[in-house]
Amino acid sequence: MNRTRLGLLAATAFAGCFMLSAPAPAQAPAHVPTERPRAVIGPPHDVVWQQGPDRPPAGKRQPNIILIVADDLGYNDLTFAGAGAGVAGGTVSTSHIDSIGHEGVSFDQGYTGHGTCAPSRAALMTGRYPTRFGFEFTPVPLAFARSVRAFNYGIRNPVYFADREKDIIPTSEMGVPTSEIMLAKLLQDAGYHTLQFGKWHLGESPQFQPQNRGFSESLGFTPGASMFLPPGDPRGVEARQTFDPIDISLWNRLQFYVRKDGGEAFAPKRYMTDYLTDEAINAIEANRNRPFFMYMAYNAPHTPLQATKEDFEALSHIENRRLRIYAAMIRSLDRNVGRLLQAVQEQGLEKDTIVIFTSDNGGAYYLGLPEINQPFRGWKQTFFEGGIRTPYFIRWPGHIPAGATYRAPVSHFDLFATAAAAAGAKLPGDRVYDGVDLVPFVRGEKLGRPHEVLFWRTGPYQVVRAGDWKLQVTERPDKDWLFDLSVDPTERNNLAQAHPEKVAELKALIAKHNAQQAKPLWPELGQTAVMLDHTLETPQAESDEYVYWGN
Repeated sequence: MNRTRLGLLAATAFAGCFMLSAPAPAQAPAHVPTERPRAVIGPPHDVVWQQGPDRPPAGKRQPNIILIVADDLGYNDLTFAGAGAGVAGGTVSTSHIDSIGHEGVSFDQGYTGHGTCAPSRAALMTGRYPTRFGFEFTPVPLAFARSVRAFNYGIRNPVYFADREKDIIPTSEMGVPTSEIMLAKLLQDAGYHTLQFGKWHLGESPQFQPQNRGFSESLGFTPGASMFLPPGDPRGVEARQTFDPIDISLWNRLQFYVRKDGGEAFAPKRYMTDYLTDEAINAIEANRNRPFFMYMAYNAPHTPLQATKEDFEALSHIENRRLRIYAAMIRSLDRNVGRLLQAVQEQGLEKDTIVIFTSDNGGAYYLGLPEINQPFRGWKQTFFEGGIRTPYFIRWPGHIPAGATYRAPVSHFDLFATAAAAAGAKLPGDRVYDGVDLVPFVRGEKLGRPHEVLFWRTGPYQVVRAGDWKLQVTERPDKDWLFDLSVDPTERNNLAQAHPEKVAELKALIAKHNAQQAKPLWPELGQTAVMLDHTLETPQAESDEYVYWGN
């Protein structure tokens, strides 16, 4: 089968995580821009951070909060779990990231808020299901949505809903509604200096940008992806996936720049992951004497695959070039998390700082790397465990147990409530919050599970976990998937036919939940097949199990 055509199978869902644009199709609605203007990028320059007080506050201080979110990190990308875990058979240590879990609490069943980036980040920032406020789909330009479904993709072809184009809105307006109170705003009102770094992906128009959503200062990029270095930069090493046309589009369209507080674009001084950390360290020093909230949203290890030469050369034992570059990106991510932790320690803030680490969703199947989500089945763009189970660590010395494992299911939106409670910020009473403060649970002060029921939804693909039962309802294929995660955590044994009463019970929970959710802010334009048990690089077979992901 033609690999270029096969690669396009990933395009629809994947595209939303970059907010890219394709060439304008004929008869595109006049109100929808077909191409984002390329940024005019200025030269690198120094960043000036607002300086906090010269002396620390008298008496007890509110804890600093550092929320680190990796991008598309696979469950098996870390060495935290011990022998054999991690990239390339565990030969690439992630000891610095691991230390957050070893010195704090590791949540064994930590779940993301969604199966792709933007809605998952919306859950993190609001403490609520993104479907409560219509942020159900990842932003994707109309032109791109149309073009990727205009081909014959092979065995499993995409579906496109052309009649919904009349309801589409410009990509720049696809943001978290301004009526939603983001964590940064809640903490800012509680006396925190709030800082955002890296990827935003929650709206591009000014009203949606970080500086207008509660962040005192920001340094990063509003679209869903960025280059780590300019293409062909002699400081880096690259891998381009010829079987994935979206990767080709990334290399053609992405730029290498950041903006400070929404200002003019300028080039970072070095490799993006290193650069964001350099500036975060400067910001920690500037704010050492006042409580701060830092949202460090690295774009690693999301594509495009780019690593520094130093990290690549340090991993000469990895023969597969693509895997080696990906592993080098993981190595860089871990080193930079270590630099952040060291900065906290050097400023004498370790005991006064909560550090949280997670990823926005599971590893992606379009990388062509089959082991990144082991032992779980599925990928980003699915609600199988491989798409939504994530590393989930919290460290708060003296306040929560060190080296503990918490085994009940928790979700991204719990981090909102946990951070708010630690800061002494009261949650507004005018809306439903889905998250809970996890601290009393890990201390043993509250018994039972934080959540008996959790939900995920993207269009007609809907999922509930109730206790240890998990039901996935898919439209394509028209199928119910019922799993008992207590004995089948990798979702291999579908019990739907054996337990029709349980399927009916769980479908009733989904229906009740749906009745409380909002209409999507923009429509699902199509659905694309994702194979569950192999990567995009492997040609499809008739026997493959799959789900269609809608966006």
